[in-house]
Amino acid sequence: MSSWLVVGLGNPGPAFASHRHNIGYRVADELARRLDVRLRVLRGCRAEVADGRIGPPGAQAPRLILAKSRTFMNETGWAVTRLLSYYKLEPAQMIVVHDELDIDPGQLRVKFGGGDNGHNGLKAIRKSLGNGEFFRVRIGVGRPPGRQDPADYLLSNFPASAREAVEVEIGRAADAVESLVLVGLEKTQSAFNS
Repeated sequence: MSSWLVVGLGNPGPAFASHRHNIGYRVADELARRLDVRLRVLRGCRAEVADGRIGPPGAQAPRLILAKSRTFMNETGWAVTRLLSYYKLEPAQMIVVHDELDIDPGQLRVKFGGGDNGHNGLKAIRKSLGNGEFFRVRIGVGRPPGRQDPADYLLSNFPASAREAVEVEIGRAADAVESLVLVGLEKTQSAFNS
C-alpha cells in the first residue's frame, strides 16, 4: 500500500477563496469531495488535512492525505515539512497542486522536480526541503493582460465568464492527481499534458 501527500497551494481565509492563486486549494477540496472526507485542522502542522483511499477497495488501494496549509503562500514550506515528518513520507511521495502563470488557461501540466518559476509557494517548499524533488500538477492561469502586475493578477478572482471553465479545470487537475497515484507519471503526462 502506498501513501501520498497531496498539497493544494493557496492562501487561507474567505477573502482569498476565489483567487487564481488559490486554485490548488480548490483541487484539494474537490479531491476531498470525491473521497467523501472532510478537511480538519491538524494541530502542530498549521494545515487542514483529510485522509482517504482511491482506486478499487481493498488493502492495496493507495492512501491519499490531502492538505491545505493554513499559512500564507510564502510560508507553505513550514507546514509541508511538518506534514511530511508527521506522516513519515518522503518529498517524492508528495504532489503539489498549484497555479501557473506560464501555462495558458484551460491547460495543465504534470511533472516531477524542477525550479519554482517565481511561485512563492513552490519557493517556500523548495527552501524548506532543500530540493524540488516532488510531483507537481500545474494549472494554467495565463499571464495578466497588458501591464497588470502578476501578483495583483494572481490575487484577483477569475472573471465570471470563466467560472464554468475553471470548474472543469479543477476537475481535470483532480483527475491528474488520481492518475499520477494510480498509473504513474509517464501515462499521466501522456493523458494530461497539453
